[in-house]
Amino acid sequence: MTEIEHVIFVTDHAYINGGVAKVATDEAKGIAKTGRRVTFFAPCGPPDPTLAEAGVEVVCLNQPDIADDSERFSAMRRGIWNKTAARSLTEVIGNADPARSVLHCHGFSRGLSPSVGPLLTSGQIPHVLTMHEYFLACPNGGFYDYQRQEICTRRALGADCLFTNCDARRPSHKLWRVARHVIMKSAGRLPRCLRDVIYLSRTQLDVIKTYIPTNVRLHHLPNPIKSTPNAPRIRAEDNDIFLYVGRLSPEKGCVDFARAAKTAGVRAVFLGTGPEREKIQAVNPEATMAGWASPQEIADWMSRSRALVFPSLWYETFGLVAFEAMAKGLPVIVGAWNAAAENIEPDINGIIYRHRNDLSIALRKARTKHIGALSKSAYNKRSEYGLSIDQHLDALFEIYHQTKLPV
Repeated sequence: MTEIEHVIFVTDHAYINGGVAKVATDEAKGIAKTGRRVTFFAPCGPPDPTLAEAGVEVVCLNQPDIADDSERFSAMRRGIWNKTAARSLTEVIGNADPARSVLHCHGFSRGLSPSVGPLLTSGQIPHVLTMHEYFLACPNGGFYDYQRQEICTRRALGADCLFTNCDARRPSHKLWRVARHVIMKSAGRLPRCLRDVIYLSRTQLDVIKTYIPTNVRLHHLPNPIKSTPNAPRIRAEDNDIFLYVGRLSPEKGCVDFARAAKTAGVRAVFLGTGPEREKIQAVNPEATMAGWASPQEIADWMSRSRALVFPSLWYETFGLVAFEAMAKGLPVIVGAWNAAAENIEPDINGIIYRHRNDLSIALRKARTKHIGALSKSAYNKRSEYGLSIDQHLDALFEIYHQTKLPV
């Protein structure tokens, strides 16, 4: 089989603004270290300087994220079909050797748009798409009803879906999302022309599998877990902080956590920014709002915490921060409905609650000395939570080689 010498990463952002960009950049830098050629294409900038430092060729258009673009009409147009990105990516693909290259897409909803679809599925270069959300099926990408603040079980684009205002903004924005989704499925050729798709968890697969064509090859590859094998265990039993890490947005359940922490009488710390900040402070004035934190700052806060709280109200697709916390010996408190619960054994290495209103009960339980046993168990099971970046890249190249095989 011909060796893969060139990997072209295609994603929305050339800078790290969350889990999707972090995984894409980690993969790109890891592959570049092997001596292979790596191109990183993204419409939204500015680029993370560590990409170029690692030897990655960066092609960035320095366009704004469509959610941050003050020119709203322009943002709406680019979100549906980004002609500039399509033209530029066409040039990148045209300069690659199809026999020795692979195209790897990490999402398209914030900048690339469905215009990436025809290029991804043209057959010119073998491709794989990693699903970090549910945009291949759901117009708002999360199977989450923002108006009712609950998981949505309606059939995507069915009558119930089309006549339900589930958007976080306004009904007109739902109409725009539906229009984009229709174009994605037609002119964008997604997901009907995909050949290889990576999913991150059983939860994600169960939610989306009926929307993926049966001839698509599905590959299970969780996000890599960053951990130091010989690092000491966090002595969670000596700490009193209950920590939240992530964006402060409605579907993340951070207001639920703030309210439950006040009810349970525990110390809550929030790392992150977002629109729910004022609501959090209103329901729990004693909560510490530490803002966005660097990876080292997150590690420092974790070392002083009793548990990580992962109260997300939607399905999620993986829950990277939860797995990284457990690998350090920090127990996780999580709702049973989301993907982060998959590797948690209740009351062994974490605490799972079944209903939103039970979060305060879970927090009270974590106040007991039993948390020390959970911490030790979580730490001892750290090799079970996922792959290191090197193991992840080995598995990724196995998938890359499969993309060259006939379906």
